[in-house]
Amino acid sequence: MKLHKLDGYIQSIYLVEYQDRLLLLDGCSRADIPVLKHFIIRTLQRPMSDLNLIIVTHMHPDHAGAAHKLRTLTGCKIAAANVPGQWYKGFEGVLMHLTDMLLAKWVAKRMKKPRRNIWYSSKLKTDYKLNDGDALPNFPDWVALATQGHTDRDISLHHVPSNRVYVADLMVKVKGNYIPPFPVFYPNRYRNSLHKIIALKPDSIILAHGGEVQPSEQEFQHLLNCAPKVPKTHWRSVKMKVSRALKLKYPVE
Repeated sequence: MKLHKLDGYIQSIYLVEYQDRLLLLDGCSRADIPVLKHFIIRTLQRPMSDLNLIIVTHMHPDHAGAAHKLRTLTGCKIAAANVPGQWYKGFEGVLMHLTDMLLAKWVAKRMKKPRRNIWYSSKLKTDYKLNDGDALPNFPDWVALATQGHTDRDISLHHVPSNRVYVADLMVKVKGNYIPPFPVFYPNRYRNSLHKIIALKPDSIILAHGGEVQPSEQEFQHLLNCAPKVPKTHWRSVKMKVSRALKLKYPVE
């Protein structure tokens, strides 16, 4: 097993190479497809059809955005958490899907990346559903772990032989500090997920935003201290800002 880290549009891409097949640890962004294609064909000198499996850890644009198109391009399979329904459902789901793409574009602008088309379907069609503790299809050395909180269907991926774990957006490294992601829809689940990863005592943790790291006990404790106790979501943030603006405009006598 060889783990390749590529610079994606707004996140790191992790491609796992085996002698006869490739595993993509997350569904990336639509803008990452040319990067992956170039690396597989030019650098690894392998056909795109060697891509066997894509894991979608959750439905945000930089984790699910390329999955469907890569399946069409390569014939690979898609696996995700065994959670009923779709993340982006109903009218609010439509708004949230659009908001998440706008946030991704905002992040890209801050990173001084060129404009790219990152539209993707809000509905994920999977080939495999993964439960907590399931080995990945065709990749039995990797195990799926339910690590919800950021959304209702987040999974992490534990490579058991090397004791490394890819946690996607469970934690983010910003300016040398480990902080919770935005949003956190389920704060209790989120804290439980952090404790779950800490209990594994992994040799290293692989982040979608921050590379491969080895947080200390103090850094884990700081992350737990920063974990929200109430949901921290798009709509809650908007409501709080509106409420503050109204209080400033119409102060209580």
